[in-house]
Formats: sequence, C-alpha cells, structure tokens
Amino acid sequence: MEKIIGTSNRILEIDLTNKQVIEFKVTENDRKLYLGGKGLGLKLLYEKLKPGIDPLGSQNILVFMMGVLMGTGAPCSGRFAAITKSPLTGILVTSSCGGPFGMAYKTAGYDGLLIKGKANNPIILIIDHDAVKFENASQYWGMDTRQTQEKLELDKNDGALVIGPAGENMVLFANVCSGDRFLGRGGIGAVMGAKNLKAIVAKGGVYKIVPKNSGDFKKVQKKALKYINANLFTAELYRNYGTAANFNFCNHANILPVENFKYGSHRQVNEVSGESMQQKYQTIPSPCIPCTILCGHKSTLGNRDNHKIPEYETAALFGPNLGIFDTDAIIEYNDLCSRFGLDTISTGSTIAYLMEASEKGLLKTDLKFGSKKGISEIITAIAHRKGLGDELANGTRRLSEKYGGKDFSLQVKGMEFPAYDPRGSWGQGLSYAVANRGACHLSASTFSLETFLGFLNPYATRAKAHFVSFFENLFCTINSLYTCLFTAYAYVLEPFIVKYTPTLILKFTMQNFPGIAVNFINIRVLNRFFEAVTGIKMSQKKLLEAGERIHILERYMNTREGISRKDDTLPERFLKEGRKNDPLNRVVPLKQMLDQYYKIRGFDDNGIPTVETLRKLGIEI
Repeated sequence: MEKIIGTSNRILEIDLTNKQVIEFKVTENDRKLYLGGKGLGLKLLYEKLKPGIDPLGSQNILVFMMGVLMGTGAPCSGRFAAITKSPLTGILVTSSCGGPFGMAYKTAGYDGLLIKGKANNPIILIIDHDAVKFENASQYWGMDTRQTQEKLELDKNDGALVIGPAGENMVLFANVCSGDRFLGRGGIGAVMGAKNLKAIVAKGGVYKIVPKNSGDFKKVQKKALKYINANLFTAELYRNYGTAANFNFCNHANILPVENFKYGSHRQVNEVSGESMQQKYQTIPSPCIPCTILCGHKSTLGNRDNHKIPEYETAALFGPNLGIFDTDAIIEYNDLCSRFGLDTISTGSTIAYLMEASEKGLLKTDLKFGSKKGISEIITAIAHRKGLGDELANGTRRLSEKYGGKDFSLQVKGMEFPAYDPRGSWGQGLSYAVANRGACHLSASTFSLETFLGFLNPYATRAKAHFVSFFENLFCTINSLYTCLFTAYAYVLEPFIVKYTPTLILKFTMQNFPGIAVNFINIRVLNRFFEAVTGIKMSQKKLLEAGERIHILERYMNTREGISRKDDTLPERFLKEGRKNDPLNRVVPLKQMLDQYYKIRGFDDNGIPTVETLRKLGIEI
C-alpha cells in the first residue's frame, strides 16, 4: 500500500452535464487559512458559486470535503463535510457525517470533491484512485438508502453516498446516507436528486495516511485519548447511553420540547431516556469509525435486533415533542426516515407544526399530540410527495406562509428547530438566531454551558455573546480539521486550568469576565494535531482565527443571498410566549444579546460583516 504523507491536497471537480473531470490542488496558503473540511469547502464555493442561483438548478455546486485528521487514527476523525446552497433555506448549508464514504475517498487519494451541473438521466459516480466512471442508475431509482447500498455490493474498503426516495422527489429536507450515518439538515439529498445523482461510490484502501511528524502525533494522540477517557460526557454518558443521555438534563432544565415546544418538561421523560433505552434494548456500540466516544448504539433484542437507537434530537422531536413516549414507535419513525432519506429534525418538527395547525383549525388532519395514529403514513407521504405530504415536504416556513401559524412554525431562516428550548437557555436562543445555516444546535451549543454544566446563568444576557462567538469559532475549527464535535467536551473541560479551578471561581469569571475567561480555554490538542499531520506551524490563536475566518466567510456569503438583521430572530413562541410550565413566563430577550454579538463579531448594525472585518481576516471581496 502506498503512503500519503500528511495530505494529498487533491481535489476532483466533476461536471455532470458534460461528464468532465478536472483535478486541482489545495494551496498551502488555503490550507493554513481554511484548514480543510467545512472551511476549505466554503472557500472553494466562495470562489465558484454565484449568488442568487437556484439551489435545485444545475448551477448549484455540491462539495464534499475531508479533513486533515481523517485516516491518521486521531480520535473520532472519521467525519467529513458537505457544503452547498440549501433548497430549504436558500442560503449556505454545511453538514457533517461519520459514514464510510469519507475514509474510502481519502484512502483513494483525494481530499475533496466538487459536483456541478446535472446529468441527463439518473447516474452513479464510481471514483477510484485514478479514474471516474459515470454509470446508469435507472435500476436504482426508487430504491431506499438501504436497498441501494446493498445492491451496490460495496467491498470492505469502499464507501458510498446515496439518496432515497426523499432525495429523488426533492423533499427540501432530504438527506444523504453513508452506511448508517447521514448528512442531515438543509436538503443536501434534494440537491443530489435535482442533479439526477443517485449515488457516489469511492473505491478506497489504495493509500495509507501518515502524519508528517509521527512522533509528535503519537504524543498528542495519547493526550487526546486521556482527555476523552476522563470526561463525564465522552467516557461515561454518551459511551454508555448515547446522546439520548441528554433527556434527563433537558427535562431538569425545563428545555425539553413537549408538544411543539409548548412545555419544557414532562413526567414521563424517563421512558425515552438513553438509560432506559439501554436497559430495554440491551444496546451495544454502533459508532462512526474510527471512534473513541462510541455514542452511536444499536439494539440487540427481539424484533428490534440491530436497529439503530435514535439520537437525542430524533427521539425528542418524534417523542415528547409529539406527545409520544413509546420508544418502539420512535425507533420505527427513525427507521423510516433513514430508509427514505429524510432529516429527522425537520420531519419531526414539521409533523409537530401539522398537529398544532390541525388543533387550531388551520389544516384538517387526524394527527394529534399524544397519538401515534397516522405518523408512519405521513412520513411515507412526505418522502414520496403524496397528498398532503407534497406540501409538508417543503418545510414549516412555507406551510405557515400558506396556512398561517407563523408563531408556532418553529424555524430560523427556514430551518426547523432542534430539541433545546431557548426560553430556558438564553445563550442558545442567541446561537439559534445568528447560526449561519438556520436553527442549529451545533453552531455554538451554549445550552451545555448554561444547563448541563451550570457555568453560565441560563436566564442572564451577560456573557452570552462572547461565548456564542467563541464556540462558533471553535466548532468551525473542529468541523474543518475534522473531528467529532463531542470531543470538545473533553478538550475544553479536561485540561488543567478548567478542570482544577474551583467551580464557583470558574462560574464567576465566565459570567462576569467572559473576555478573560475564553483566553484561559486550552484546546492546544487541536493545533498540535494539525501541526503533526501537515507539518504546518499553527498556534492555538491562529487556529481559532481560522475558525473565525470560516464562520465570517459563511456569514458574508449568506448576506450576499439577502440575509441580514431581519433574519437573525426567533419564532414568536420563544419571544412572546412563555412555557406553559414556567410560572415566571420567561421568554428570550434577544435584542440586547444580538447588539453585543454584532459588536464582537465586527458586523454593522444590520448584521453585515464590515469591510474592515473582512480585510482583517484576509477574506477577499
């Protein structure tokens, strides 16, 4: 097996219209400034994608980008990014996946893939180390994601990206499947469907990825593993119970979505918790590869044998948010979405909107909170755009524009809400409002600081803009290197200063002196990994500056599509209506936090990055 020392820097650009393939190289300067993964993908789209194009048109470009850590054996480094213009939101969307395609593509010798144009008929791309084949996919069209991958007869070193019926029918929140992992959110599957691209297969195992400085790599790898295996979330809760371990935290903090976010907690929450599902289904790990945290799980019992245990977001939005506490039913809904290729967050949220709209007489349907009747059928209808499912397939923003109910159409910039109520986590409210891809819990995830860890007062506005900005930069960095975002629990909390500073001092400093507090956060594991693999010198300061550059470039690209202050908001439910089980009737005081955020970010009063900010970061305009 041949070796790639560091990174290959090879990018393929494939034009489906003309069946042309071009290869080009990543420059060292772009590698320094944008790292890889999400960052480098955004940079390439910035150069090649014209503002204002139709996301489902042939001019849209779909980018898949690997990170520098993939293939090295760094903990949790099996993830890769997809970037495109979203048909759901009309702005940029980025997504992360831990499926086998990334490793196969990287070990075939490539770091990135750009897809442009549109095929005349359904096709499959077959990519190996020295050739690209365009194969007819007519026999695969109509198959679900599982059937497609089985029919492709993949070898052990191969990986595929496939769409199901939802992608073929251009459901605006269709996803893309690799193994049993997904590029969810924003309709990336619809973009593939619009291009008549049923699947991409990478024939890997040709190259071995070797860090440029293997001695330094082993040292930092040892430290990273030590941190992960010492942290409560990465070594115990997620490893044993999956992300559904979040249920009891969210219920206690009153941020659990119940009946389309009318309430923030429920007495039956333990019935759907990760701890209960672990016991009920005798779960075992079913993770991304390679993985150290092992948050993915599957059942080993009875008629649920080998079924994936839903992640927290899926279980919450198909569970309490619909008034349902039957985990067998939730697993069924998750399986349907997986096979059809539907984003579970948007699907669950859209069904919750439909239930409330029906409750209020805006739409006529038999669906109602607390009842399982008709849910499987409506999921199927959405994926195939049949009957009412044809309209539901366009998401809650468009539904509310036609039928009303904008106050309970729970979306930001067109993207439906994840499963954390911002009325009990004001920093998360700010994060949702300003997140580049719309309502996104992975843009900054300040709910964990406010409610899980208790470092910040969830009902205070002070310090929230600082920590949202910091974690946006950090998460852009992590999503560009590329490793799992859950490693942030370990890499932020386990180094000496944070771990051994008395909790009261830590909380006081973070809440009252956030500008100082963020400077004491040590994430040097990440820049040391980058240096060891690439041989490029990178301080922690420069690494976080790269994260800032990536985040603000994405924001700037969105402003070219019309995004401004008017879009950095929350649904009225969160701004004017308290939770029904909150006696203080608290809502999110967004404006004060938003003003502070713009100031920290270097945006003008309308939320547009200033010329000075762009120039300071080296973003060419």
